[in-house]
Amino acid sequence: MNPTDSTDAALAPLQPDRTQALCTALRAALADAHHPAAQQPLEPLPDKGLAHDHVRLVGTGLLARLPKQSQMGLDAAHNLAYQRACFARAAVGGHTPALHGWLAPSAHLPRGALLVEEVVGRPAQLPLDLPAIARSLAALHALALPSTAACAPLLHAPDPLQALYAEIEAQASHLPAARVAPVVAQAVVQQLQQLKALCAAAPRPPRSLIAFDAHPGNFIVRADGRAVLVDLEKCCYSHPGLDLAHATLYTSTTWDVDTHAVLSVAEVTRLYRDWAAAAGPAAEAAVAWHVPLRSAMALWSLTWCAKWRVLSQAAAQKGGDGEDWSAQHSQAELVRHVRERVDHYLSPGVVERLLHELHALNEALRP
Repeated sequence: MNPTDSTDAALAPLQPDRTQALCTALRAALADAHHPAAQQPLEPLPDKGLAHDHVRLVGTGLLARLPKQSQMGLDAAHNLAYQRACFARAAVGGHTPALHGWLAPSAHLPRGALLVEEVVGRPAQLPLDLPAIARSLAALHALALPSTAACAPLLHAPDPLQALYAEIEAQASHLPAARVAPVVAQAVVQQLQQLKALCAAAPRPPRSLIAFDAHPGNFIVRADGRAVLVDLEKCCYSHPGLDLAHATLYTSTTWDVDTHAVLSVAEVTRLYRDWAAAAGPAAEAAVAWHVPLRSAMALWSLTWCAKWRVLSQAAAQKGGDGEDWSAQHSQAELVRHVRERVDHYLSPGVVERLLHELHALNEALRP
């Protein structure tokens, strides 16, 4: 079967009425935990993400984040602990939702849930909100770097660039099964070789706490103009340039329907400069790494697309542990959207566009 083909049956949710089953399970878990919101109305939010469902606890100001899987490949308990650490540490920067509690993995909710502040606002509008996004990321990146021992449970590889290369290389192993065009596979291999050569060099950019999922669809803009980063499950200690790239790459700004925009090189350049102004003196050492890390983030995004194209066809796993990209975890409308985006991003024209932009941005950011 062509990896991009599927039937409606393959996309059907696991339960006849998925949202009702979700609310029933959440209510039972809240009741078992004697949570005061156990009797509050529950309102499922539209299914927009491949990693979580979201349910509003009406009248409480809280959202329940219910994992569909662990993108980090963790078991249910460690996945929840990881996400709790992400929210707790990022909250210090003042641009993320507050964590108000959690529900441990149980028979009702095999992967548990986090209870977080519901941020009231609107989706980001690009390029209008790029300065606010730059300030939000700068606040995250400015947080003090803990000692190595205190970084856990968040990922803190001895060499984050080498770890990123290994992750991209693993994702690239799906290219043959994803049946991408030969010119696309060739471009990915060439860029991967360049990243490998970069890893062999001695220098490294500064590291800090980063989101590693900073695409514009993950920001909500409050009435006061502050951009709040609401999806924090993949935080790690790595290089800020990866977040700046993820916020502005074509594969990010055209991912979410609500924030869809195609940015010019001048608009992308402005984001980098706005971030530098907000980040202060520490930004100077990061400038030379903006384009190399952008190339790495583009590689990560393209190879993730190949990985999803292959793994989304599998049946959903049983239990609450580990990574699981099965399309059966999401509503058919979301899966169709993701498939269309993945097919678009893996097209030769988009890959050529990404490479051209890297060259143009390198010239624009030259001192």
